[in-house]
Amino acid sequence: MANRSTQRLTAGTHKVTLIRGDGTGPELALAAQRCVDAALAATGGAGRIEWIIREAGLDVMETAGTPMPEETVESVRRSDATLKAPITTPIGTGFRSVNVLLRQTLDLYACLRPCKSYKGVRSKYQNIDLVIVRENTEDLYAGVEFEKGSPATAELIGFINKIAADRKIKTGKDTTGISIKPISVENTTRIVKFAFEYARANGRKKVTAVHKANIMKHTDGLFKAVAEEVAKGYPDIAFEQMLVDNMCMQLVQKPELYDVLVLPNLYGDILSDLCAGLVGGLGVAPGANIGAAGAVFEATHGSAPKYKGLNKVNPTALILSGMLMLKHLGEKPAAQKLEEAVAAVIAEGKSVTYDMKPHRDDPTAVGTSQMADAIIAKMG
Repeated sequence: MANRSTQRLTAGTHKVTLIRGDGTGPELALAAQRCVDAALAATGGAGRIEWIIREAGLDVMETAGTPMPEETVESVRRSDATLKAPITTPIGTGFRSVNVLLRQTLDLYACLRPCKSYKGVRSKYQNIDLVIVRENTEDLYAGVEFEKGSPATAELIGFINKIAADRKIKTGKDTTGISIKPISVENTTRIVKFAFEYARANGRKKVTAVHKANIMKHTDGLFKAVAEEVAKGYPDIAFEQMLVDNMCMQLVQKPELYDVLVLPNLYGDILSDLCAGLVGGLGVAPGANIGAAGAVFEATHGSAPKYKGLNKVNPTALILSGMLMLKHLGEKPAAQKLEEAVAAVIAEGKSVTYDMKPHRDDPTAVGTSQMADAIIAKMG
């Protein structure tokens, strides 16, 4: 991925897939695309991105029979980076998460979620600057599940109860669902190395590995042991390990003590939302999913379908995801310009969406596209 980006940079352009998503996704995608282009133009890089527009989500499923058409997956695979707007994931029923599909299909093993305070965003905390590094491909999110009442579940329960006398499943074969939690040495090694390399490249001082090794000794215990071993190769970066329940309490009480957190999949998902809450919510929380075969940048919030077409929702998270993408592509001046413009508009508090006003029914709130206009204007 880095090599392809370097080649594109030398050639003068980056090939970027823009997935428009569903619900409010298309509106957010347009706002972010405009801001990324404006940041490049403001720093002498106009036209440096070749945008490839692709579809995914509920809308395209009606015509293509799948929420993630193969041409979209291939475009992500062949691009230097992808900017993806939110996509609806049905709860409990329907298709599996498009996000999970992309991560597993393209082995986007590292989920990167910075959580940073911006002046003007309502929050009980100030000066937060945390980075969540979440393993993306295994743990309970690997999707190795067995449905209640299925023959396979009954067979698995019978097998477990036969070989593990001290760890029997005591509930009924027809009333119990099961999920398998795989944690491997190889995937833990690469995600912890990613966290340390990110810390080193970005001037970070400490990496904290988060787990529940006191209870899950053969999965989280493995994660803890591998993290400790990898940490020995980075003597310039401080390292510590912490139980996930204690970590939640520590983040609420004294978040300033922490820097980069590296976690297995499930804990990373939960704590990234907790950290987003520290800085004002998902509306200002960007994210990235990175692997050897691609890099997908996305907001961490959902598609808010009830606001579809209303030009109302906050574009900040996806615009900041575009900022992370610019950094990844080596366009650091443009990334800095864009983040400074976003911060200035939020601090000013004038041209922001309803959720960023002191009162949510404030008549001075602007729409999605108007907030993007204000950010672009700040970049000159």
